[in-house]
Order: sequence, then structure tokens, then C-alpha cells
Amino acid sequence: MNNIIRIIKGIILIVASVALCLIVKDYIKGYYDAYKYELEGFDTVDGEDVVVTIPEGASAEEIANILKEKGLIQYPKAFVKRLQDSDYRGRLKSGTYTLNTGMNTLDMMAVMCPEYEEILPIDQLVVPEGFTIEMIAARCEEQGICSSEEFLREVSSVTSDEFEYMKDIPAGIPVKYKLQGYIFPATYDIYEDTTAESLVEWMLETFDNYYTEDMKARAAELGYSSFDVVTRASIVEREAKVATERATIAGVIDNRLKSGMNLEMCPTVLYPLTDGMYDQSQVLYEDLSIDSEYNTYLNSGLPVGPICNPGLDCINAVLYPEAHTYYFYHVDDEDAGTHIFTETYEEHIDTQIIGGPNGVPVEGEEDDESEE
Repeated sequence: MNNIIRIIKGIILIVASVALCLIVKDYIKGYYDAYKYELEGFDTVDGEDVVVTIPEGASAEEIANILKEKGLIQYPKAFVKRLQDSDYRGRLKSGTYTLNTGMNTLDMMAVMCPEYEEILPIDQLVVPEGFTIEMIAARCEEQGICSSEEFLREVSSVTSDEFEYMKDIPAGIPVKYKLQGYIFPATYDIYEDTTAESLVEWMLETFDNYYTEDMKARAAELGYSSFDVVTRASIVEREAKVATERATIAGVIDNRLKSGMNLEMCPTVLYPLTDGMYDQSQVLYEDLSIDSEYNTYLNSGLPVGPICNPGLDCINAVLYPEAHTYYFYHVDDEDAGTHIFTETYEEHIDTQIIGGPNGVPVEGEEDDESEE
């Protein structure tokens, strides 16, 4: 009898587990479908009219939260991302509007932009992964979007409370630009009314959209702030030339820091040496003594701040580094950009013809230039 009872209990447990899995699966699918609809959907269905009031000067996030409170949307992040990727970005007007619960988010934007006429971009600003604020400023001036000084001034004028993630930036640190690392690499449409201020705000909003709650949770699990993440990722971005090595290099950074070794990575010298322009491809032996908080040959730990603006792949490499026992690497194939990774300094020396830690020449070598 006891065996029969145990079997029945086992069957009930299995049935309950299967049922729970199906419920969870349906919930996740429902969440995904609803989020995707608000982000991309075009369908309109019958719904109820809802009157909303958008106050003067409301931000995209504030508008999205108002719509959620009124039951018009479920996911403010989806609304904000769609708005920023649309022609309505920066053009929603304050006022009182009648919206409908059956509207898609794009139709809601159209109602809140009553004077909207299709405005085509006049240019595009391409910000590659690994560009610095200084390089972006120079490109803005080259394309006639704004002067380099205007862009740098706007970058410097942003306050730490404008975006939640900016609260992670340590106060009083001697960085060149506090926003370095947070200006997200992407392609930005440029319009007649685009200004340095609106462009910087758009770039920071884009980082906010792509640095997801899951990524924040993973960073917290590792004990990192967003500032720690983008600082590490900026090094990976400038060091890794091929996608398959990003997580490996992130693992080397981990190993060196945990062991108390200096990072000794050339981009942390090139950043201050070239005033953020990276227009010098090699590091001279004498450059390693440059007096800078960014220089990881002279200073232990991470550089004082990010040395460029990393892309999503390098951020993810830092959040999910490869676990290994490598402490050294040097360039293997200059054209391909691949590296040889080794566990010991002796192996590191044996696997190269010229070069010391991370490609920096050791004393006595004839060649006085290191590999980038």
C-alpha cells in the first residue's frame, strides 16, 4: 500500500511539474510577444479611449511611464526604444491627447506629434566600436554636424543624475571625460535640427536601452558597477581584433587583476599618449613611463576610467569572460589580428621573436617599438 501511495504521489508531482513548466513557458511567451508587439507591432484593434496629459518638458521615459500608468502600454523600455529609433524621436509635444488601448505604440506617437511631417535625415554619423569621445568630436566637425568644441562641451556638461547608470561613476576621479565608455557605438541619423546637445543625449539614451536589466544583474553578480564594466570592456575593445578572442582577453584581465599583476596593456598608454585619438599605432619603450592615471604599466589595477567607448560584444565578453589560466598574450598574425595566449612569462617569451609582456620589447632587444 505504501508503495502505491508513493507512486501516486510521484505521478502527481510529475504532472504538477509538467503543468508548472507549461504555465511558465506560456507566461514567458506571452511576455515576449507583448514586449515585441510594443516594440515592433503595427496592428490596431478595438479598445477603450483614454485621455492622457503630457507635461511640458517630459522626457521619453516620463512619457512612457505616464502611458503605462494609464494602461496604454506595459513596457516603457519598449516604447522608449521604438521612439528613439523612429522619426518621432525628440518631437513628441506636451498637451492633452485621447489615445486608445487598441493602438500600437507608433500610432500613439503620431497622435502626440500633431504637427509631424516626415523629416528625412540629411546625414548619418557612424560611431564605430572603440571610438573615443575625442574621435567622435573630430568626426562631428569633419561632417559639419557641430564643432569639436561644441560636442566636447556638451559631453562635459551632462550631470550625473540624468541617467541612472551615471550614478556608478565615482566622484572626483581624475578622468578626462566622465562619459567615456557610455557614448554608445551606433549609426545615428542627423537632421537639420540636430545639435550637439541632442546628439549626446541620444547616445546616452542608446546606452541605456542596450545595457539591459539582465546585464545589470550579471554585473552585480560579479561585483561590478556599470563603470567597472565599461572600463574593462574598453580595454577589450582596443585589444581584441577578432571576435573569438574578446572573452579570452577579458579572462586575462581577470587573471592579472586577481593575481595582483599590473595589466600592462598598450592601449592604456596610447590613450593618454595620443590625447584620445589613437593615431599612433605602436608604443615605444620610452612611452611606458608616461605619467598618467590611465597607464597600467605604472599603476596597478584598472585604469582610472574607460579608454574608449566599447560595443555590446565587448561588454558581454566582460560579463561572461572565458575561464582559463592565461596571463600573457602577444600578436601572432599581424594581418589577422590574432594573438598567442600563454600561462607563464617563459612561454610568452618562447612563443615570440621580439617582445616582452603583451608585445612590449624587453631590455636588450634591437627593435625599440612594440606591437599594438
